[in-house]
Amino acid sequence: MKKAFVLVVLFIFPLVAYLFFASGVNNFGRLPVLTENISNLERFDTNVSLDGKITILGFLGNEVEFKKGNAFNLNQKIYKRFGKFKDFQIVMIVPKGNGNKEKVTSLKAELGTLSDIEKWYFVFVEDSEVKSFFQQLKTDKALDENLGTPYVFIIDKDLNLRGRTDDEDEGMKYGFNSTSVADLNNKMEDDVKIILAEYRLALKKNNADRSK
Repeated sequence: MKKAFVLVVLFIFPLVAYLFFASGVNNFGRLPVLTENISNLERFDTNVSLDGKITILGFLGNEVEFKKGNAFNLNQKIYKRFGKFKDFQIVMIVPKGNGNKEKVTSLKAELGTLSDIEKWYFVFVEDSEVKSFFQQLKTDKALDENLGTPYVFIIDKDLNLRGRTDDEDEGMKYGFNSTSVADLNNKMEDDVKIILAEYRLALKKNNADRSK
């Protein structure tokens, strides 16, 4: 009896607890919409669209070579976990010129040694367009003098910026610091899970309604 009790405590109870809490997040969690109607990227690159995708959006700036650590953190902590989902992608806005296309080619080659990067996209945009595109997000962040930021943002399938309205550290949380493994691990990963669960539940509901 003692052995059976120990087995239940060690193996069964943690599994039940995990399923309970996972179910709680999936059924009751919803990631707030912070900014609506983000414009699409197709006017800059017809091969890249935010519409119908869950997008991690970033701004690399002109010093791409100094943002490699940010990209590697994002790749290892977020992309490797969620890149298998059909509608998930990472999109980086990069200013045209300054040798940035060559720098991005180098970055992609390095990322490609770590994982399949087919859902990483880099969109090259004029400086003024980088600024205006960033401003429409209406966040409390700012681009630096090189038109970049370490912060990345979650854009949903309907072109809305998602985030937190009651974050324990920031209150209103618009983006996630890609230099911080803790921010990616402890917050962004959870928020991406929530938005994926939203769409899974919506799809199940739609399928159930059709079958009635």
